[in-house]
Amino acid sequence: MQQSSGRVCWKDVAVKIIAEEKLLLVFALSLAVSFLIVWTKKYHSARSARASGASAVQSAHRIPTPRIGGVGIVAALLVALLVLLPDGRGVQWSLFALSLAPIFLAGIAEDLGYAVRPLRRLLAAAASSVICVMVLGLWILRADIPLVNLLFAFAPFGIVFTIFAASGVCHAFNLIDGVNGLAAGVGVITAFGLAAIAAKAGDVSVGAAALFMVSALLGFLALNFPFGKLFLGDAGAYSIGHVLAWLAIALLARAEAVTTWAIMLVLFWPVADTMLAIYRRRRSGKPAGQPDRLHFHQLVMRTLEIAHFGRDRRHIANPLTTLVILPLASAPMITGVLLWNRPVAAFAAYLLFSVLFASSYLLGMRFAYKAARKLNQKGHGEHVNAVAKAHAIRLSRHDPDPGVVPTRVATLETHGVNGYDENRLCNVD
Repeated sequence: MQQSSGRVCWKDVAVKIIAEEKLLLVFALSLAVSFLIVWTKKYHSARSARASGASAVQSAHRIPTPRIGGVGIVAALLVALLVLLPDGRGVQWSLFALSLAPIFLAGIAEDLGYAVRPLRRLLAAAASSVICVMVLGLWILRADIPLVNLLFAFAPFGIVFTIFAASGVCHAFNLIDGVNGLAAGVGVITAFGLAAIAAKAGDVSVGAAALFMVSALLGFLALNFPFGKLFLGDAGAYSIGHVLAWLAIALLARAEAVTTWAIMLVLFWPVADTMLAIYRRRRSGKPAGQPDRLHFHQLVMRTLEIAHFGRDRRHIANPLTTLVILPLASAPMITGVLLWNRPVAAFAAYLLFSVLFASSYLLGMRFAYKAARKLNQKGHGEHVNAVAKAHAIRLSRHDPDPGVVPTRVATLETHGVNGYDENRLCNVD
């Protein structure tokens, strides 16, 4: 294999992988399992597409749909890790594959309706990370902040922080799994970013693993986006987060030139959305783990519904939300790749994107609040006119029952225009 200035020629590696059709095999396996789940849904829908999934607090869907799309992704990844991907530079991928067991089993139990609490799922994610630390001997060794680096030099601190961070990334991918294609699409973006940084750092093994993740996710997306024939589910979201988090950790541990802040930029979107959710709930006096409908993707979808589509066309607003967000999520990833070995610049970029993320969220909340308020005021005017018209008709007919109100008026009065209550939609200070 050709090398230049001590680095692996990534083009040769990519060509070799593609020439052997390994990426295509992983894609085909993920697609086949996903198609099989959809094709046989009548046999397992009582569990995999339970009605509560359509009515959950954070649900953006109305039709019961199988929520076990993670099965196809994990099956394809296991084949890649156990068969197709050779061990390299101290990473034993077969042992890494075993670490998926706790988090996948907890997730699939939740997807099948066995009500695994969020805390237990987080503990399962932590257990998966503990396995990684034990079998791979890897953890975060630095933060690229001078004084903080001294803490990471103390191995117990680094190990505990690594387990906490990896578990948080798992949960973050689960939180952004709210509309068709979003969590898997962000996963594709993140995996591409890690593969690109691995290419620059000369880490062929991690780069190849990231590309296999891309193939597995694309196989699932073929049935998930845009029509939502199959959902990712907790098993899929948590497993994606676990694999990507540990590919990032392995890259940091094995390539000293890679800055931590570049990795943070690659993982920016799910982490930023989760941190904002924790802050928002704490500020409103709610538990950090209590679900709500104020995530960034939910804000975008409701804005699209209020401004253009209405709730009757959510099948359009849902996938369109993903198309709006993915370019936004790509920007920090691309920046992280460009600044992969420049810690100061990457740190500054991270701060900038954090400010932009929070600012755009607040602006979006205010816009949605004003739009909902305007819509409800318009509906109130229609309601007053309808009541006056009904009263005039009643007088002309000498209707003995003055309590009769047209159905449409009652609907407007009881539920608000199209169900949009600006006080519940947005909590803007």
